[in-house]
Amino acid sequence: MLNDITLGQYFPGDSAIHRMDPRMKLILTIVYIVGVFMVGNLPGYALSLLFLYIVVRISGIRFSYLVKGIRPLRFILIFTFVLNLFFAAGETVILDLGFFTLTAEALSYAVYFALRLVFLVMGTSVLTLTTSPVQLTDGLERLMHPLQRFHFPAHELAMMMTIALRFIPTLLEETDKIQKAQMARGADFETGNLIARAKAMIPLLVPLFVSSFRRANDLAMAMEARCYRGGDHRTRLRELRYTRLDAYGAAAMALFLILIVAEGRLLG
Repeated sequence: MLNDITLGQYFPGDSAIHRMDPRMKLILTIVYIVGVFMVGNLPGYALSLLFLYIVVRISGIRFSYLVKGIRPLRFILIFTFVLNLFFAAGETVILDLGFFTLTAEALSYAVYFALRLVFLVMGTSVLTLTTSPVQLTDGLERLMHPLQRFHFPAHELAMMMTIALRFIPTLLEETDKIQKAQMARGADFETGNLIARAKAMIPLLVPLFVSSFRRANDLAMAMEARCYRGGDHRTRLRELRYTRLDAYGAAAMALFLILIVAEGRLLG
């Protein structure tokens, strides 16, 4: 299941999505997420899914591979869905059990919130799958560069965010190896009550934390040994430039937002 997580992984390619400027891809990803949160009905989510499917096909990534990345998050999705059923307000009662009252508004809100989380993960996964860590770092730094006049650490923040994303697949692979090694020694992670399962995670978490700190220390030593210094004086192998592909992407996203707004007014 850990290998199904797509967030943070990079899929090399030469598609139009891969060749877009990372700054534009970051902006369009944020705009897409905002557009998804503007949707308030199922036709709007169907339109969001269609737009995402077209982008994924252009990028050369299998859509099934992207959907597979949702599987590890199913427990979070179920938890948020059930939580919204209990705490979301509404007037149209569907089921009344005394201690629990289900309303149509709460059910709709729970479904929509779960769909938003799904599109949030899938849209962000498309960004990381089509953008290398180096490009992602450069794009984040250039977007936050105007904040440096207010002494904002743009380069350091961009580097930390990119390293965190880059090490997600590495930590997942390390977790899988440690879990298989502990299971070979007789560890059981799947049976017992909640407390027993929590205790069974200790042989997994302790080696994982030790390995993570060791990797962080090795990375810091490697950067210091190469005299790495970020900031304004850092040179880049490839300078970022906007091209026609970025203009086409912006136009497609603008069309998506227009359709979302128009659909919401017609059916809202």
